[in-house]
Amino acid sequence: QVQLVESGGGLVQAGGSLRLSCAASGRISRVNRMGWWRQAPGPGQPRELVAEISRDETTYYGGSVKGRLTISRDSAKNTVYVQMDSLKPEDTAVYYCKISHTNEFLVESTYWGQGTQVTVSS
Repeated sequence: QVQLVESGGGLVQAGGSLRLSCAASGRISRVNRMGWWRQAPGPGQPRELVAEISRDETTYYGGSVKGRLTISRDSAKNTVYVQMDSLKPEDTAVYYCKISHTNEFLVESTYWGQGTQVTVSS
């Protein structure tokens, strides 16, 4: 089993910065893509892509955050980071870490973290 531990969320003023971290632990074989998704408050809000990074460090960014976020990973530590700058009130959401993992039997699974709250005040 793989566990994800997220950290770095909190309250920040508009224009400020936050850095989120997510570390994978447990029975790790091969961590593939790592990344962050978010879900804004309110009923029926979809979970949307923030950013993801592959094993070869190719990056993918959601349209609403492009240019303001930088995703990176430390594969030796099985940890993914996202540096968020120029935050806006509309960035307020619960941010979820997501990884894809291949185990020793070559079975690929997706794991989600429990989420960390990011609140941006105007």
